[in-house]
Amino acid sequence: MSAKPITSILFVCLGNICRSPLAEGVLRAVLAGRGLGRTVMLDSAATSGWEVGSAPDPRSISIAAHHGIDISGQRARRVAPEDFARFDVILGMDRANVRDLKAIAPAAMRERIHLFLEFADGGAGEVPDPYYDGPDAFAEVYRMIREASEALANRLAARVSAPESGQASSTI
Repeated sequence: MSAKPITSILFVCLGNICRSPLAEGVLRAVLAGRGLGRTVMLDSAATSGWEVGSAPDPRSISIAAHHGIDISGQRARRVAPEDFARFDVILGMDRANVRDLKAIAPAAMRERIHLFLEFADGGAGEVPDPYYDGPDAFAEVYRMIREASEALANRLAARVSAPESGQASSTI
């Protein structure tokens, strides 16, 4: 990936009511806690149009609130063509999301699309869809997203503090 600083991130899942709004809210909170809240624009969207206009799933709202994060004001939306140019990085929650995003992205923008866990911390895993499961599944998804968000925030903070000489130890 290029050395261009990351100033915008879009999180994407199937319906934009469980995982991606949670990821948006968690990373926003993590960045704010590190004083980086205004350095990166965050948003979330869906690959499908089923839930457009809906609030996040009550279980996502609940697990976020349990950890002091309010995502209740978010509303589901579908990925728009302009998102591929608007966001520096587009992070799918699972491989199906990444595949669907790459299928609709302009060829020149496909390098912006990544699997969230892989991009955040090098892990190869997916964030599973908890929609058909209970509160424990939402708690596990929160844990995965929180850990990946902490790792991603570390990378973003390193980029902010890296010398301009191009001698940064890693790129984002």
